[in-house]
Amino acid sequence: MGFWIFMLLMVELIPVAMLAIGFWFRRRPPATINFIVGYRTARSMQNEDTWRFAHQHCGAVWQKIGLVLVPLSALIMAFFYDASEEKVGVLAGGLCIVQCVVLLCSVIPTERALKRTFDESGKRREDAPPRA
Repeated sequence: MGFWIFMLLMVELIPVAMLAIGFWFRRRPPATINFIVGYRTARSMQNEDTWRFAHQHCGAVWQKIGLVLVPLSALIMAFFYDASEEKVGVLAGGLCIVQCVVLLCSVIPTERALKRTFDESGKRREDAPPRA
């Protein structure tokens, strides 16, 4: 049982981090464009407006995904409460891999939103949605 609880906590780390960092990005994105912290793609680092927009959008996406993954991961783990340590370990590792893939896929909607809102030079499009 102790191993199962430990693995449940480990499985919840990624979704909880997505919730926390998503909240942070939406409320207070990194103040300056940098190569260390933040959502860093060529499109998001064009200027301060694209930087701020990308963090707010990505933060919202991460919060939504995190809200789904936290209970879903716990529910999946609950089905294996009485399983062997080997099965629990393999399941938890698999869940973490899936969570990482989902985390990386969050780049897709954020880049689409950037492309929809900004032109190639990083200026807001005339028909872009208003600033948040």
